[in-house]
Amino acid sequence: MKRLLLVDDEPSFLLLAGDLLEGQGYAVDRAHNGQEALVVLDKSLPDLIICDIMMPGLDGYRFVQEVRANPQLSWLPVVFLSAKGEVNDRIKGLKGGADAYLVKPFEPEELVAMVEALLNRTDRIMQTPATSTPEPEKTVVVNFDVALTPTEQRVLHYVARGQSNKEIAKELMVSQRTIESHVSNMLIKTGLSNRTELTRWAIENRYA
Repeated sequence: MKRLLLVDDEPSFLLLAGDLLEGQGYAVDRAHNGQEALVVLDKSLPDLIICDIMMPGLDGYRFVQEVRANPQLSWLPVVFLSAKGEVNDRIKGLKGGADAYLVKPFEPEELVAMVEALLNRTDRIMQTPATSTPEPEKTVVVNFDVALTPTEQRVLHYVARGQSNKEIAKELMVSQRTIESHVSNMLIKTGLSNRTELTRWAIENRYA
């Protein structure tokens, strides 16, 4: 069963939206603000976060910044909720770390469809198989003169989650030596010194 974290300072919305999503077969954790949500994340890791922006204390923007800065959480898909629906508001929300932006009030079916789409996308990314041996691949420019192959991008995703080379090799069904080679190549390309710096770079470039 997929688990969702719903964060909103309106008790009535938490109740109604939570019941809606539970009715669709999801397990739902609830939090009234960003600070409370961080406490929930320490106890239970969800598959997706649905978060209001305007909340007392730690608001949605700062909460998502905390999530994106944590290698263990940075991969989580996030849906921002807001009553502000102007183009600039949407752009700010997406640049603020959200994967999707939904304007209140919205149709219940729209929220359910958005959650399903993001979860399916995450599943596809996590289940994409890697080739057993490195092959020449088309590169994708991700930050000025730094270019990563598709396989390197998949490896970088796992590095940013804090997984070891051995764990990544198991996930991608390749040898540990292959993963070590990819990590070494990425360090050379980025001019960085270690995995910690590489993790920070991945988060900043939205590959975490």
